[in-house]
Amino acid sequence: MEKYQRILSLWRSYSIYYPPDLDKYLDSFRILFAYHSGRIENDEITYQDTHEIFENGTVTNFSGKPRTLFEQQNQKLCYEFLKRKITKKIPLSVGLVLEIHKALTMGTYDERNYVEYDERPGEFKKHDYIIGVHEVGSAAVDVEDDINELFDEMNAYDGGEILKAATYLHARFEYIHPFADGNGCTGRTLLNYYLMINGHPPLIIFEEDEREYCTALQDYDMYEEIEPLFDFLHQQCEKTWAKTLEQSERSGIERKGLSDFV
Repeated sequence: MEKYQRILSLWRSYSIYYPPDLDKYLDSFRILFAYHSGRIENDEITYQDTHEIFENGTVTNFSGKPRTLFEQQNQKLCYEFLKRKITKKIPLSVGLVLEIHKALTMGTYDERNYVEYDERPGEFKKHDYIIGVHEVGSAAVDVEDDINELFDEMNAYDGGEILKAATYLHARFEYIHPFADGNGCTGRTLLNYYLMINGHPPLIIFEEDEREYCTALQDYDMYEEIEPLFDFLHQQCEKTWAKTLEQSERSGIERKGLSDFV
């Protein structure tokens, strides 16, 4: 069986119905996801600080920028906020993505965005920004309509290609770039939300693979091609769950007894 399918079978075997079920199976994942997602935009983030925030709610011996701590505390808050919505399979909506963005970006907007441009966490951008090499991004006046159209597409989809649908969601969301800041972390959280409400395992986009990630997103920006991003996310999911899958499959193998050695 293809590795991804084995991971999918393992995930579905967990029978996740309630928030404590998510906690049980995502205990380590939630910390690693927060660390790697944060590192893509902020290289001051460390695994140790992230782990302390998730486990203890405090950080010792920190001398970096306050924004770094806010970002990781916000990741923890957002996970707690989404648990019940994931298990209830609440569909995508404008209200949901605004709540996700607010949870992830509270206290992180810089002075220019907050004072000069009047931008706020949990609100769509008020100004037009040129983003990336290929100058993507919906005009501010079009953002809400574009997001509604995207979510209507996603909520109406009833096919079996969930990872490919999630790939399209992520590519299109990042292309729209609906916020003044925090589009990346919001998009990656939304990607996993969609996967989980559709019975698929969440994944980590590892910071060491950032260049390949950005290149795959650019392929969509330039050519509306999602295959490179789909292949990348497929690989990242397998990388995310490789050790868990190996441990699960090894546990089903009968260990050798004394008679095998003497």
